[in-house]
Amino acid sequence: MGVHKTVEIMAESDKGWSEAAQKVVEEASKTVKGIKSIWVKDQTARVKDGEIKSYRVNCKVTFEVKG
Repeated sequence: MGVHKTVEIMAESDKGWSEAAQKVVEEASKTVKGIKSIWVKDQTARVKDGEIKSYRVNCKVTFEVKG
């Protein structure tokens, strides 16, 4: 059994929530190894003039801590 840690990261995309979640993983992967999962905790969108302009996700990223 390993030790796991969770960090919270937010990201934004102008294409959709799925792309925003992918950005979370890409950004976290730059400094964190052993990512096991992400949990999309929150989804929001920025609206202007009656249209969605960007999609935002707040994710919890879980990774294994090597000892």
